[in-house]
Amino acid sequence: MTGLLQSLAAIPPAEWAAVALALGYLLLAVRQNAWCWACAIASSGIYLVLFARGGLQMQAVLQVFYIGMAVYGWHAWRGGLVASGEALPVRRWSVARHVIGIGLVLAVGLSNGWVIARSQGGLVPYVDATVAWASVLATWLVARKVLENWLYWIVIDAVAAALYWSQAFYATAVLFIVYVVIAVRGYLAWRADLAQLEVGTAARADA
Repeated sequence: MTGLLQSLAAIPPAEWAAVALALGYLLLAVRQNAWCWACAIASSGIYLVLFARGGLQMQAVLQVFYIGMAVYGWHAWRGGLVASGEALPVRRWSVARHVIGIGLVLAVGLSNGWVIARSQGGLVPYVDATVAWASVLATWLVARKVLENWLYWIVIDAVAAALYWSQAFYATAVLFIVYVVIAVRGYLAWRADLAQLEVGTAARADA
């Protein structure tokens, strides 16, 4: 316990700031609040520097993608991609789409990990790359308000927590454990919203 407390005390302020902003992003995302994307941009900017310095190459590159997707997500969630100008509704993906998506993530992630492992060695590059590419898919699903994004994040966050802990990003590892719990809450909240939307759509069709 003493060692853990000492490790937490040694965490730089920048990582704590990134953690706070990342937590704000997820909590606002659960509420479908477009301001979540502003938190995402700030958090990713900090993590870009931290991961690059910490040797997690794919996690650093992933932050650049996150920043781009945050801009896209802000536009999409505020009705910029909906013809009516209304907020983007929650939707589902077909099983076939998920199978294709997961297959591509595993193929690209493991291939990417193999390339990095040739210079670094070990298992970390494979986990790093696969988590990164899985996060790319899951973030796209969030931006498009696909319900199942939360199921992806439950798995991704659990694996990422172990990865970050192994690389001494202790505050971030704890954050991702909390993320798992919030992702469950997010799934239930979005599913309830989708159910209300479907009921409303059915009622209008019957009218």
